[in-house]
Amino acid sequence: MKRPFTRRDFLAMSAKGVGAAVVSYGLMGCSSDDDDNNGIYAEFLHGLASGDPSHDAVILWTRVTPKRDGEIKVSWEVATDAAFTQLVSNGETMTSGDRDYTVKVDATGLEAGRQYFYRFKTGNKTSQPAMTKTLPQGAIDSAKFAVVSCANFPAGYFNVYEMASRMDDLDAVIHLGDYIYEYARGEYASERAEELGREVLPEGELMSLSDYRTRYGQYRSDISLQKLHGKTPFITVWDDHEVANDSWRDGAENHNEGEGDFDARKEAALQAYFEWLPIRPWREGNHEEIYRSFNFGDLVDLHMLDTRLLGRDKPLDYAEYMDPATGGLDSARFMADITDTNRTMLGQDQQAWLQTALLTSTATWQVLGQQVLMGQMMLPAAIATQQLSIPEFGQLAALAQFAARKAAGDPTLTADELKYLSFYGHKLTPEAMALLQLPSIPYNLDSWDGYAYEREVILATAKSQTKNLVVIAGDTHNAWANELKDAAGDAVGVEFATSSVSSPGLEYYLGIEEKDIAATEAAIVDLVDNLAYTNLMNRGLMTLTFTHEEVRTDWRYVDTIYSRDFTEDSERNFSMVTKAGSHGLIAAS
Repeated sequence: MKRPFTRRDFLAMSAKGVGAAVVSYGLMGCSSDDDDNNGIYAEFLHGLASGDPSHDAVILWTRVTPKRDGEIKVSWEVATDAAFTQLVSNGETMTSGDRDYTVKVDATGLEAGRQYFYRFKTGNKTSQPAMTKTLPQGAIDSAKFAVVSCANFPAGYFNVYEMASRMDDLDAVIHLGDYIYEYARGEYASERAEELGREVLPEGELMSLSDYRTRYGQYRSDISLQKLHGKTPFITVWDDHEVANDSWRDGAENHNEGEGDFDARKEAALQAYFEWLPIRPWREGNHEEIYRSFNFGDLVDLHMLDTRLLGRDKPLDYAEYMDPATGGLDSARFMADITDTNRTMLGQDQQAWLQTALLTSTATWQVLGQQVLMGQMMLPAAIATQQLSIPEFGQLAALAQFAARKAAGDPTLTADELKYLSFYGHKLTPEAMALLQLPSIPYNLDSWDGYAYEREVILATAKSQTKNLVVIAGDTHNAWANELKDAAGDAVGVEFATSSVSSPGLEYYLGIEEKDIAATEAAIVDLVDNLAYTNLMNRGLMTLTFTHEEVRTDWRYVDTIYSRDFTEDSERNFSMVTKAGSHGLIAAS
């Protein structure tokens, strides 16, 4: 028999941060809703959502939209059946403009590994029902997640969310950040926003609490996002655009002079995040700490990290290491800074918490849910510093190889290779040859490549206990699969990164034409050590299916984000598998 939820349980959970949500103990008797809520009529226009499931609890969320300001009474019901004849929890609370009319309920005392139905009521309005589920406990055979990130409202329709909402076998949706974007109307990836009817609200860049609340309200009006929230519990972390582009602990690339105090902006942004997302805070009023773990039986321990706002030092910038006289990179100074043992992305407290979690966990798989790529993405310096494009580098490298073979008298040079050399050999200038001879350096200093020492600490922790380590990432708007190796070259784990919901990727930034995508993807996989897969073009998600023997990752893409009439792009879909104990990647059928 399941033990009843007690006041001692409540006090213990309050210490872990459930105080910011109304705690639902179980059945509380009949609701006393007034028919008209004292004359303040309200509707449920932003759907329902659930999140942060545990073995016996889950956060339930909604927002009411009142006809005029004032306090609104809202009640809820949780049942084991869609008809709500088998109620297990109910209650009522008040909401107001102080919390943007959002409601968060921590439904406790539930059974592990079970699906539930829930709904809200206010006055004479009843919301559509929604579904959620608790985490399984003990021995389990499998678990499956959809992983999403980077949804830019004006860039296109949220067809990726729609695709995920049609999946019936998910245990949770893991959202790795950039749930919203902070840019003003007409800015980043807004070329077709007016045509699609997706111009952002408010019109300006987000600065105040009201601004962020309005933008969340617009996002949550999207029917595809509402469908997904209403079907599967979310486990979320933020990235940078929930505040401002390329954020760190004390600032952001997109927070400029004249835009006020960054800390005040960040505080407003994170308050809105906690109001609008079904996330359980550590304690009431704490809107900064979101690292936490979720235990899926004896199979998966999911550790969600904040690599962005809590402890991150300011990202390095290659521009600060370029010699203005020679145009070259000051390699010695750059390497000294990037390998600084004091340089942190997580911060001391979060790093210690993660190490303890990794060392003490007994689940088959240890999964790090976080924002940015952990795998080393080392590219030739000429490419990383954008002095040469990938095609230009490839052409020069081929020409240099042909020239060297010709000078050595290589008899295997073909007529076509000699002809190619005669046509384009003039490009092998001394300047070009110097660029080819530059070493490989990190491509993206905003990722773990810019925080190399701390990455080694994490990998060493997992390696010391021979953990089955899986890292998942978003942020780049492209899909990746990496084999994670430490500085000694030892395989420690694998990394899977998801594409974006709608934000454009490298094909946008580098101007890669569709006809050149496959060749460019192959070139990058060839150039980057330990990189097994990339997709540089398509919007999509990935699903992770865990068993005790393996984890399978399926990257799934939509054929368009510019029409609600879309199909799954099965020709671009791809799957990989890693076996327990192997730390390697193989393509799956």
